Amino acid sequence: MDDEARDAGGYDSDFLGVAVPFPATSPNSAIRTLPYTHFSVGLNAARGLAAVTGVNIDGAQLVDVGRGNDWHLDPRIPESEQTGEAVYARNDLDRGHLVRRRDPVWGDGATASRANYDTFAFTNAAPQAAGFNQSKELWLGLEDHVLEYARANRSRISVFTAPVLGDDDPLYRGVGIPQLFWKIAAWVTTDDNGTASALRSAGFLLDQRPQLADVDLEEARALARAADAPPPLGPFRTFQVPLGDIAAATDLDFGVLIGADVLEPAEATADVSLSETRWVELLDRSSIRL
Repeated sequence: MDDEARDAGGYDSDFLGVAVPFPATSPNSAIRTLPYTHFSVGLNAARGLAAVTGVNIDGAQLVDVGRGNDWHLDPRIPESEQTGEAVYARNDLDRGHLVRRRDPVWGDGATASRANYDTFAFTNAAPQAAGFNQSKELWLGLEDHVLEYARANRSRISVFTAPVLGDDDPLYRGVGIPQLFWKIAAWVTTDDNGTASALRSAGFLLDQRPQLADVDLEEARALARAADAPPPLGPFRTFQVPLGDIAAATDLDFGVLIGADVLEPAEATADVSLSETRWVELLDRSSIRL
């Protein structure tokens, strides 16, 4: 299976029929792009976590494959550049899939099985609190919701997801635990003749920083270190946000996706206190703007 993964083509920029390049990183960033089956991971080697992932989803060819639980290191890169099992052992941290397991699992049987296996690479995981509240289901259901919408047009969608790798992320076992996660969905609408007409995109942010404001983090982290426990993480809130804000927070270039944003353009900011006034908090799927 490892040899097959090495031959994977990765994210396809032309998948939607309109060129949507994999988000670009700044020239000075140490991002290693790794292709897998129907998706790619842009790995931040210094952090050992993905700075960006991109997956192509063909809703018309999805295949049901047994989940398995084959978490593994990617043999193509040094183990020191990957956040592996040691961070997740004996605690309440989940190995959170960035590219969801089912999203790239489409095509013929062998390809679908290979894609399923590829999603269990530790390069495609990020530490997440096991005790997510109800918004976890909303967060994980965003792609389902957008995919249902896209199926009425073309049945194809590309999704980009990763943690925001902040300088102030709390350390646990030598790894910074992300406090925010972002997701961008991209699809193409069609005209009455079924011809592709316009690229559309929607951006989302999972943010727990406001809930941490009233917590004495230093004391809580000291207790966590003494008990070999992960740092305290508050409830997660989900927002639909301008893509420019995600770009500002991540230092990624989303290219044509910015102009295709379904939200009104706004001056970009990564400051939660400034941006929440125009962010749309999602309490259920009916709040999503497409």
